[in-house]
Amino acid sequence: MSATAGRLARLLEEAPPRLAAISDADAGRRPAAEKWSRREILGHLIDSAANNHQRFVRAQLVPHLDFPGYEQTAWVAAQEYAGESWPALVDLWLLYNRHLVHVMRAVPENKLAHTISLGGGAPMTLGFVIDDYLSHLEHHLAQIL
Repeated sequence: MSATAGRLARLLEEAPPRLAAISDADAGRRPAAEKWSRREILGHLIDSAANNHQRFVRAQLVPHLDFPGYEQTAWVAAQEYAGESWPALVDLWLLYNRHLVHVMRAVPENKLAHTISLGGGAPMTLGFVIDDYLSHLEHHLAQIL
């Protein structure tokens, strides 16, 4: 996990200045009526951090856990990310992910084989879930930037 944590730590050094350069107005523009704005995508990434934080910690405590699925559209709408301040969202995203770097580095090697099922899906190892979190983050961050 140290490689994944290191990649995330580097990303957290590089991305914030680029995110801060996006104006509040630009962050709120939707590319199309059915598409999320940058603000909503970053809100989605905050939700991802929150959901995965639970997974990273709880999955260490038992050999297998079942988690509910994540209803991304409903979560983004319920939290009204479209009306949130862009700088506040950038700060929250950055600080939450800095904590996740710490959590990733603290996961004992023998816990990475513990499994998680999401929304009744097939089991995945904690190691896979942690790696997939970063891939998901990179994908959406590329959309924003």
